[in-house]
Amino acid sequence: MTEHFADRLMTAVKSKKTPLLVGLDPVLESLPEALRQPAISAGITDMQAGVDALFDFSLKVLHVVAPLVPAVKINSAFFEAYHSEGIEIYESLIQEAHALGLVVIADVKRGDIGNTAQYYAQGCLANPAYDSMLDHVGPDAVTVNPYMGLDALSPFLKVAREQGKGLFALVRTSNPSAAVLQDAKLEDGRTVYQLVGELVNQWGAADCGKSGYSSLGAVVGATNPQQLTDLRQRMPNTIFLVPGFGAQGGSAADAAKAFKSDGTGAIINSSRGIIFAYKDPKWAGPSGGDWQKAIELATLDTIATLRTAIGG
Repeated sequence: MTEHFADRLMTAVKSKKTPLLVGLDPVLESLPEALRQPAISAGITDMQAGVDALFDFSLKVLHVVAPLVPAVKINSAFFEAYHSEGIEIYESLIQEAHALGLVVIADVKRGDIGNTAQYYAQGCLANPAYDSMLDHVGPDAVTVNPYMGLDALSPFLKVAREQGKGLFALVRTSNPSAAVLQDAKLEDGRTVYQLVGELVNQWGAADCGKSGYSSLGAVVGATNPQQLTDLRQRMPNTIFLVPGFGAQGGSAADAAKAFKSDGTGAIINSSRGIIFAYKDPKWAGPSGGDWQKAIELATLDTIATLRTAIGG
């Protein structure tokens, strides 16, 4: 029987001694010049040149961070923009990340109902059932949008139970305009995000592993520590995936609010601050101009920063 997702994730965090999650959001124009220039020279209409550059970069990032962190979050949008060629390398990167021993979270933010949700769950999360793809695995978890209710999550929860996978439902996101909807007050005094958080914790309560955490996690941004603290109290069985740390303005002290007193219960995402570290003057000298070394140094520095903030 496949190990429970939350147990597997918590074991990986403990093994690597860090809750840091590296987000893979590659943008062609931000790649190191050696990778970027051939694609730029080929022109914007040469899709294959751009795809090749993104794949080369992403593959090398995975190999740099795999010994250091427990998991990666691969954002499908940055690959879907390149149509079928981009989707192909997105799938290849999931396989490579798995081969490197990483827990893989696919950032797809799906949210629909009925047959559509069922097929999203099969296509985005489930391991393929086809004979020609028996050596192919889906991601360990995906991000989903719960704002259409439990109907939107049920097909994903079914796959998660059957295949030992997980979900991270959007509860309080870190983008500025989210407050218009998510902070709106209900008649009973709660906010929309508080209601959604409590529902997500309730929906996942029956799917807790030995770690005490559910296979249904929550996306909660690091840019508002008071909200993190509030949701941590309302969602005791839920693992938080915390974006907004680093380049988006959330500090390590802010992110630390996502954890329980024992230092468990959250994974902290950093994307641009790590994968594009070569652009940061802080790492230009120490890396000697080696962009992969800059990523390694930035990852190690972020791990140390989080360890100091969280404790342990």
